[in-house]
Amino acid sequence: MAVGLAALLGPAAGPAGAADNGRWSVFPAPAAGAADPSATGQERQFFTLQADPGTTVKDKVSVSNLSTAPMTFRLYGADAYNTPRDGGFAVRGPDETNRDVGTWIRLAKTTLTVPPRTRADIPFTLAVPANASPGDHPGAIVALDTRTDEGSGKVAVGVRRAVGARVYLRVGGPSLAALSVEHLTVSHGDPLLPGTGSTAATIHYTLVNRGNVTLSPRLAVKATGLFGRTLLNRPARDLPLELLPGQQVSLTEKWADAPAFDRVSVRLTVSTATGGVDERGTASYLVAPWLAVALVLAGLAVSAAWYVRRRRSRHPAAEAAEAAASGAGPDASDTYTGPGPRAGTGAGGDTDTDTASGADTGADSGPGTAVIGAPTGGS
Repeated sequence: MAVGLAALLGPAAGPAGAADNGRWSVFPAPAAGAADPSATGQERQFFTLQADPGTTVKDKVSVSNLSTAPMTFRLYGADAYNTPRDGGFAVRGPDETNRDVGTWIRLAKTTLTVPPRTRADIPFTLAVPANASPGDHPGAIVALDTRTDEGSGKVAVGVRRAVGARVYLRVGGPSLAALSVEHLTVSHGDPLLPGTGSTAATIHYTLVNRGNVTLSPRLAVKATGLFGRTLLNRPARDLPLELLPGQQVSLTEKWADAPAFDRVSVRLTVSTATGGVDERGTASYLVAPWLAVALVLAGLAVSAAWYVRRRRSRHPAAEAAEAAASGAGPDASDTYTGPGPRAGTGAGGDTDTDTASGADTGADSGPGTAVIGAPTGGS
């Protein structure tokens, strides 16, 4: 059977109220003589403790059974951390290894059965090691239901439910608030063709708490285009998370109606409400209707190919015209330029010459030679 743990730790802010799931709740025990002694009465929302290294703090945790049947719980202390996905406040499970405040908590009871509609107050001690680092050490005291709820569906899955009261321990010494903005990128979605749909962008970034105190970050976003034109300007607002010391979270910021064609520069400014932190991260990207650009480039390529093919098809005719203009024919000896003499060589080796006067003179290399024409010189 696969076992999952669902823990409820209560809101980070707001009026005091126990962390509960409707069946049981866990919260700091009220002091003696509290105004509300009922099973759900409490004066503190969380454990907010201060101690120096090497000292011990004593307190009590209340576990209230809000159901109509007895319930048995396993009690333990746990380290807290931020969930990487959204920065939620989470704690280690009962079988996970604790290395910080979860190992410093010692409960008077680790197994507890509470009657219906009853509250039980359990003492505990928190012993701070002498070598504990100064700053915040967040954790929780968790009440885990020992029963396992059967899951639904074909796969056998069991769910173990837990509720915890947060512990905010600050160890004395120098405190440092430090934060960095890292891995800032922008993913952009465009319609296939400009003007056929809406554009949107998602800004991805990571916040890293590099100090030793818990931070409540505030985020401001600004984006500019070519020549400094403002495209987006969101004033600083509180992010719904507490960034614990040494933790990092990856977050996103949605941007509807982002530009479809521009050179965009995005700047994130992260600060804290109490001051002391003012960090920035920047990223630039080029966005263009790439399908339209591809179609234009394809059209240009087709036009260039047609032009080259047309030039090649006209090349032989151009060569013939150039040869005729230069007077170079296939046989220069058979060219008659008239009206002067025309010489021809027959197949038998005879040579005929036509003169401008119209007299024909025939010369033959054989023995019979005849001259035909008007006599000259009276002979």
